[in-house]
Amino acid sequence: MTKRLYYDSSEIREFDSVVEVVAPLSPEHPRPAIILRETAFYPTSGGQVHDTGWLSLEGADRLRVAEVAEAEDGSIVHYLEAPAKLPLPGDKVHGSIDPDRRRDHMQQHTGQHVLSAAFIELYQMATVSFHMGEDYCSIDLATPSVSPAQIAAAETRANHLVWENRPVRIRYVSRVEAEKLGLRKLPPTERDELRLVEIADFDLSACGGTHVSASGQIGSILLRKTEKVRQGIRVEFVCGERAVRMARHDYSALSEAAALFSAQLGDVPEQIRKSLEESKVLRKQKEDSLDELAELMASAALQSQPETNGRKVVVRVFPDRDIAFAKLFAQKVTRVATPAIALVASTVDPPGLVFAQTPAQISSGAPGSTADMGALLKQVLSSVGGRGGGSRDFAQGGLPASSTANLNVEQLLREAAGTIEA
Repeated sequence: MTKRLYYDSSEIREFDSVVEVVAPLSPEHPRPAIILRETAFYPTSGGQVHDTGWLSLEGADRLRVAEVAEAEDGSIVHYLEAPAKLPLPGDKVHGSIDPDRRRDHMQQHTGQHVLSAAFIELYQMATVSFHMGEDYCSIDLATPSVSPAQIAAAETRANHLVWENRPVRIRYVSRVEAEKLGLRKLPPTERDELRLVEIADFDLSACGGTHVSASGQIGSILLRKTEKVRQGIRVEFVCGERAVRMARHDYSALSEAAALFSAQLGDVPEQIRKSLEESKVLRKQKEDSLDELAELMASAALQSQPETNGRKVVVRVFPDRDIAFAKLFAQKVTRVATPAIALVASTVDPPGLVFAQTPAQISSGAPGSTADMGALLKQVLSSVGGRGGGSRDFAQGGLPASSTANLNVEQLLREAAGTIEA
């Protein structure tokens, strides 16, 4: 089992060690990896992601440590970025942890302890899981709901604790002793000795992660969003430098939105609400206008089209209307008492065809069509490499965009009409 130097001090950034195992490459394990006698590299575990950094050998180039994982036997595996030469068992190495990444992880993880304790103190909402991502962190709370006021209060309480700069200490106790100390959460593992992280007079938790030595080093805690998940409510947050970076990003986005609206920052939400309402009105007006236009165009097309065998066959190509309008036009043509067939196309990207006929129940007893729109459409599309289908009364499909420019779509529709009229 690898000795974990970060257990006693998360501040360790440099260390010396010896290579114990060099994992052989294989199809199942294609990445070069080594195990050291001791290490300060933190492996992904407990919701916290791994450290990165370098390993230096005497007289050789530095080896980049790209990932660190924990093996089943407790060893810590260091995965390397394709080194020119692998070290050998017994080689001495000098390890260097990426300091910025380590500091960030310490801020996020200790911030999570503070935030989880704040939700317990204020609302008895227990944290059931923790996740640390590259851009944000999250905790899942065992509660059916969290109000905006509760989120704000927990954030305020957590930051007050940060600013008090309370000591953060590491200590080891037996499981029997831990059961008497009132830990926020007792781990399920049956270990004889537990590593406890204590934020003075505020939180005591069993944890194997890396942490700051005083709460003030967290900097700040910013809660960003909540969402309902299977086990409760997920709260996304960021701490320290991430919080500053994210706040700057949000402020820049809000400032740009305010400039677009010619408004103050605080007026942006109201401006957005007004714009959404205006958009709804305009969208409804557009839908109504298109409906009226399609009805007028359908009526004109039916009036100008003579009957053949007790029905009218309307052929129409729209070079400036999308397939949705083509469908609407076809529906208007075929929703009348006089039996009609609409063979309609739109050449707007993506191009498509709509074949429709008046259903028998609408034609008021007039002779219905014996055509099958679905079968006819498939026949037409198969000849040009398109795909589609539908029912006897309505079918829709797409034309291959690459061939539309060289395809006489109207001629294609007229040939289909000739098949019906024959």
